[in-house]
Amino acid sequence: QAQLVESGGGSVQSGGSLRLSCAASGFSYSSYCMAWFRQAPGKEREGVASVDENGRTIYSDSVKGRFTISQDNAKNTLYLQMNSLKPEDTAMYYCAAFRKSWWNSCRLSGPLYNSWGQGTQVTVSS
Repeated sequence: QAQLVESGGGSVQSGGSLRLSCAASGFSYSSYCMAWFRQAPGKEREGVASVDENGRTIYSDSVKGRFTISQDNAKNTLYLQMNSLKPEDTAMYYCAAFRKSWWNSCRLSGPLYNSWGQGTQVTVSS
């Protein structure tokens, strides 16, 4: 499985922006899903966004239009650009990945992902 390391979290005010990065190693699958999940204290883990080997993306309704997931394959790095941040975006953000079959689509379902980063905290104040 892949080793994933997130960075880029921090504290911002409402309306601000952050760019999260996830550096991957030991990951060279031809078909895959990489995703960002988040979890706030007392709340369930939530899938934020995913991208596959073809650049196809999925976003949760709560972040659609504000967040953008992207990848730099040459750098083996996944990104999450977060704009127009809201206090409800406050959470620990995790990078995740799994190998999939080429004919499948990604899903924002935590149990599918078998590689996880350590998380990076995002705090948005009002």
